[in-house]
Amino acid sequence: MAARIEHLVTSGTFALDGGVWDVDNNVWIVGDDEEAVVVDAAHDAQAILAALGGRTLRAIVCTHAHNDHIDAAPELAEATGAPVLLHPDDLPLWKLTHPDRAPDGELADGQTVTVAGTDLTVLHTPGHAPGAVCLYAPELGTVFTGDTLFAGGPGATGRSFSDFPTIVDSIRERLLTLPPETVVRTGHGDSTTIGAEAPQLDEWIKRGH
Repeated sequence: MAARIEHLVTSGTFALDGGVWDVDNNVWIVGDDEEAVVVDAAHDAQAILAALGGRTLRAIVCTHAHNDHIDAAPELAEATGAPVLLHPDDLPLWKLTHPDRAPDGELADGQTVTVAGTDLTVLHTPGHAPGAVCLYAPELGTVFTGDTLFAGGPGATGRSFSDFPTIVDSIRERLLTLPPETVVRTGHGDSTTIGAEAPQLDEWIKRGH
């Protein structure tokens, strides 16, 4: 059976630089009836476990280490035995949330995570966070962008560890080069497509998000 994409929304808080905000996060599950990978274990490990329904969890992939994307990762890993994978450039952010529990493995640009016969290729896309990554699944016509690219523009770059010119370069060089029909599945909010976002790049730069 081919891999499919399942979507779960969990709610909690995002905290950084002394501020706290209520947020809804997209949790993506990629797999088949036997095994799966979770992209961003946000807020509610029990809800994610319920959605997995007893399938073997191969990995918990973190698109970046802001607390709202990783807060449930250790609990989910303990419950399933799955490794938590993070790009090492985001370890300083990870340690703000989980100072006593390191990730289990590293993500690197070009690395492939395979589940249910489907390859997810890691694209290092810094800007929103130094170790931010996206996961491109050409067989599924999808890229999971975390908080790098949303419907309507790039992720926020106004807080610590972020940089606007860097995120624009990441989007231009790593994401807008993908086929325009590629579905962009984001860390928050609605999905979009590469083709819908590409024409807006110059406008984002003018606005200096």
